[in-house]
Amino acid sequence: MLNMITHGSPTDQPPLLIVHGLYGSARNWGVVSKKLSDERQVIAVDNRNHGDSKRTDSHSYHDLASDLAEVLADIGPADVMGHSMGGKAAMVLAVQRPELVNRLIVADIAPVAYGHTQLPFIHAMRAVDLEAVEKRSDALEMLAAAGVEDATLRSFFTQSLDLKAKRWKLNLDTLEAEMTKIMGFPDNISGSNSGRTLFLSGGDSDYVLPEHRAKIRDMFPKAAFVKISGTGHWLHAEKPTEFIATVRAWLNR
Repeated sequence: MLNMITHGSPTDQPPLLIVHGLYGSARNWGVVSKKLSDERQVIAVDNRNHGDSKRTDSHSYHDLASDLAEVLADIGPADVMGHSMGGKAAMVLAVQRPELVNRLIVADIAPVAYGHTQLPFIHAMRAVDLEAVEKRSDALEMLAAAGVEDATLRSFFTQSLDLKAKRWKLNLDTLEAEMTKIMGFPDNISGSNSGRTLFLSGGDSDYVLPEHRAKIRDMFPKAAFVKISGTGHWLHAEKPTEFIATVRAWLNR
């Protein structure tokens, strides 16, 4: 079973399951989870090879969806929100196990393969001399020296650094080996989910493009599309107030 962080108590509203993206964790979603838990129970998970969940040699979207299905078989059907890699896993889950997903929110990702890679960030994390890291700022400086120019990303990565144990809470070996799968999308997913689905994207992001909509509507005929202006791929971190308000309003419709 995946590691879970639960916020709030059960209410008359369906629970919300939050699924983070690549290099993330349930902890990254603490602000969003706490804010939304005033109306419904919110459960954030660590995906496999992330955080405090299991480490495995595989990291396909079938794997990730199966992990989420195990969680939902335990807690019951829920609304599901996934960002980036977590959004792809949530889409596979929603199509393969629609009885487990009440409503789906996909944050800034489409069910397509992308041409770029996230491997340079793994190389940068490996360049951090963990034995020499005494405080988080040491790791931030090393990541900058290794080529991670974005201060927000440097801070994000160090949230997955266990300072006491001097280790990354990321299975970098498997994530590197499976990067092609992570950046892709399974081509053997058939069927669709006719439930309510929201594709919530950053206004400045190029992850969800007009040419992706045909594929999205094939899989999710009732898909709605909303953009949050002035945000990129990390829309929930860049404008959390607007992100939370949009999610809340859609769930409460």
